[in-house]
Amino acid sequence: MSVLINESTRAIVQGITGKQATFHTGKMLEYGTNIVGGVTPGKAGQKVEGVPVFNSVYEAKKETGANASVIYVPPRFAADSIMEGVEAGLDLVVCITEHIPVEDMVKVRRFMEGKKTRVIGPNCPGVMTPGEGDGSKGTKLGIIPANIMKKGHVGLISRSGTLTYEAAFQLMNAGIGITTAIGIGGDPVKGTDFIDCLELFKDDPNTEAILMIGEIGGTAEEDAAKWINANMPNKPVAAFIAGRQAPPGKRMGHAGAIIAGGKGTAADKIKALNAVDIPVADTVAHIGETVVEHLKKRGKYDICHTC
Repeated sequence: MSVLINESTRAIVQGITGKQATFHTGKMLEYGTNIVGGVTPGKAGQKVEGVPVFNSVYEAKKETGANASVIYVPPRFAADSIMEGVEAGLDLVVCITEHIPVEDMVKVRRFMEGKKTRVIGPNCPGVMTPGEGDGSKGTKLGIIPANIMKKGHVGLISRSGTLTYEAAFQLMNAGIGITTAIGIGGDPVKGTDFIDCLELFKDDPNTEAILMIGEIGGTAEEDAAKWINANMPNKPVAAFIAGRQAPPGKRMGHAGAIIAGGKGTAADKIKALNAVDIPVADTVAHIGETVVEHLKKRGKYDICHTC
């Protein structure tokens, strides 16, 4: 099993005629994703990588039965693109675009209230569910490379794109596979946060453990630690927090990765996670071995180690 996406997902690409969207549409199709259409206003009737293009999400959904979309559009158009997917009633909208103004995302969050659509991102690498066997085929919406993870029993949630790749690769090399990897994005206002994803993995019988990749800024990791302690005692969780050496007041990479007002430090997050039996890797290089040791400690290693 998996969460959010699988082989039955019927996806469209918003902004499909753009250079990056065209490139990644090809990569998603190559991986096995069922891309049934694309959207670029004014370019209906064209085809990109063999995929038909429509003028709107509504038209694309009506003609193809799509239930998900992935967005590759410039920042100034991204909020409208997200809201178009939400208004059309898609189950899932994944927004890859970065540099979206925070005010725009506040409007998006308000627009999402009472709607059924789940939004992942923005400023994220997307979502990926490895396929059977060596994971060379599966379903992905976004830019996650196809060769860095295999199918398994660990759910991966990450605020960082590149650390998503590194963590998945280390787990694969340790013989540990992934049910679904979710890049939630590093912006301060986003569609889905750690607890939302933890709820999904808690209810997924195939996910035996979870790896969280966090970073400085905000209190999402501390909030997740409290939620895990109260709601998910039987699934072991390990973590890594990026930005230990970041000076206060300096933004490090993501728009949300900033220590402000004395809050959001790596030390605060690590303390909160350790307090509820969530080990935190000392460095990026130790992510894989931290997961392995925790799985052994919690009696889940034989299940999750699938070599």
